[in-house]
Amino acid sequence: MRRMYLFVVACFLAGFGGALGSILGHAAGKTGLWIGGAVGGLLGALASAAVARGRGWIARDQFGATAVGATIGFLLAAAVAVNTLSSPVGPVLSTSLVGIGALLGARARRSAGRTAT
Repeated sequence: MRRMYLFVVACFLAGFGGALGSILGHAAGKTGLWIGGAVGGLLGALASAAVARGRGWIARDQFGATAVGATIGFLLAAAVAVNTLSSPVGPVLSTSLVGIGALLGARARRSAGRTAT
């Protein structure tokens, strides 16, 4: 259940952060819209790892790897979304890459922790 929560929260917070950042950045023009979306989404990806740590869905030592995974997932999702703007399916489904990245990051750190002990 914890993995499902991490996935959903990572997708939601990165998507929400990207949308909110775009809205706020739009005041600065087209460039601000893109920069705001990227910054907002990246902050949302980081926030998802913080929420997961705070709720106990990941161990404290998994925070960094989970944050990196979610961040990489967001960057991949942004690349997919920008290249599929003609269809609503690409941008919506690409958000799942954030959740997948967060899960892979948390899993990688957990696996690394097991081999080190």
